[in-house]
Amino acid sequence: MDNNNNAPGHIDLHDRIEPSTGLLNDEEGSTTAEFAIVTLAAVAFAGLLVSILSSGDVRGLLMGLIRQALSF
Repeated sequence: MDNNNNAPGHIDLHDRIEPSTGLLNDEEGSTTAEFAIVTLAAVAFAGLLVSILSSGDVRGLLMGLIRQALSF
């Protein structure tokens, strides 16, 4: 058996390259930033739903659906 480290397909797991610790690889606080962005998007979506559902036409449509469902 040949122990040639330069053989095709050979992967030496002992010679791993450690990731650099530069500014581009620093992800400290990224989870908090992502949480803040998702929270802002959820608030914006909720505001849009409130404005749509509080309009007169949509309110009348919903009340008609509720009356029809309760009349069965």
